Parts: sequence; structure tokens; C-alpha cells
Amino acid sequence: MSAAEIWRGKRMVEALGNSKGDGTSMISLLIKPGDNIHQAANLLAQEMGTAVNIKSRVNRAAVQQAITSAQSQLKLWKGIPPNGLCVYCGNVMKDGAQTHQTLSFEPPRPLKSGLYLCDNRFHTEALQELFETDNKFGFIVISGHGALFGVLNGNSREVLHEFSVELPRKHGRGGQSSVRFARLRMERRHAYLVKCAEAATQCFISNHVVNVKALLLAGPADFKRELGEGDLLDPRVKKAVVAYLDTGYG
Repeated sequence: MSAAEIWRGKRMVEALGNSKGDGTSMISLLIKPGDNIHQAANLLAQEMGTAVNIKSRVNRAAVQQAITSAQSQLKLWKGIPPNGLCVYCGNVMKDGAQTHQTLSFEPPRPLKSGLYLCDNRFHTEALQELFETDNKFGFIVISGHGALFGVLNGNSREVLHEFSVELPRKHGRGGQSSVRFARLRMERRHAYLVKCAEAATQCFISNHVVNVKALLLAGPADFKRELGEGDLLDPRVKKAVVAYLDTGYG
């Protein structure tokens, strides 16, 4: 698994672990390597039969929907992958609204034990150690409002440096003033990227070598690619960039 995939996997597991539901209708199903996928299907069928006894009509319907989603996810796989299979399905509360989430994937390392739980949250404890690594990853989050430089090592994050910036917005008027303003705006933008490149060298170069396993650039708009693909970054830092991640504004 590549550094970028590990990064995305850790973010996914973290998001799953932080998910909360309204009622005990969130299914966590972990299937060990070597287990029979038909046994997992039979387990879900048994749970569907048990779900009819749930007194609350709303919770009963939510549990049945989650089990149906889990059954559909199993059908996407011909068998249990070498590292096992993780299935998460259920209604999740987000920003005051309820959404149905369904997901299945193979973890980066073999699952040590199986699990089936129907709860008000997704259980990811067994997955966290599977995404652990002794390698340290660097990240830069850059936008039109500022930049943040940090490292991720296991479950710990450390912010190394951050600063804000106020860039001129696009000028709406025409004429010479518009041309002059556009030139000043591009100069400020370039100076900002130069400052980011210098900060990246300070944060991620130690004793003349890159001090992280890989570097990820994140943020909205085009700043991250201008920084990573231009000629401003130190060549050693630029070589360590393995992925660009789009994030929302704000």
C-alpha cells in the first residue's frame, strides 16, 4: 500500500470512528482472512430474522436497511480478500441531518479477529493498528487564506508551522488600473508561494535530507499544484510529494 493510500485509509478510519447514529442501527462487520463469505451472509440473514423483534418501528426499519446494505456489499466480493473484509453500513447523523452510509474494503494488513456489532457508532478499534506505521508523513494544507505544515506519525499529529495571508481579490474594473491591480495580485500570489516553499524546506529538510517518508499537499483550488508542480520547491522536497488531496473551503 502506497503512502498516499495509507494516508487516505487513516483519514477514512478516523471519519468512520467519529460517526454517530440516532439509534442502534450502525453495523460493523469484520471478517477474518480465510473465513467463508457465505458464513457471513448467513450471519446477516439470521440478524435480519432477529431484527423483526425490535419494538421500535423506526429503529427496526433502520436496522433492516443497514443489514440489507451489508448484504449488498458482500455480493460485491467473490470471496474474502487476503487481509480480510471490513463492512460498515448504517444511518449516520451529520450536521443535524441523517444520511445512509455503506462501505466495504480490504484493510492493509490481516484482521486478527472477526466482529459483528449493531450499535450507535461504527467500531474501528481493530482497524486503527492495521494502519499504524513507523514512518512519518508530512503534509501541507494551503489555500488563499494561509498555509499549515505538519507531520503525521501513527495517531499523533504535530503542526510544525502555520501562517495566514491576505491576497487581493480579483479586480472588477477595466482600464489601466485593472491591469496594474492584476499584476500586483500575481506578484503577491507568487510571493506567498515562495514563502510556502521556503517554509517547506525549513520543516521537511534536516541534515540536508528529507525527514519524512512522503509528503502530501492538500487544500482547495490550485495553490497546492502550483506549489508542488512549479519550480519553487526545493528539489528534495518536491521529490517527496506523492499525492494531492482536494479539500473544501473554510
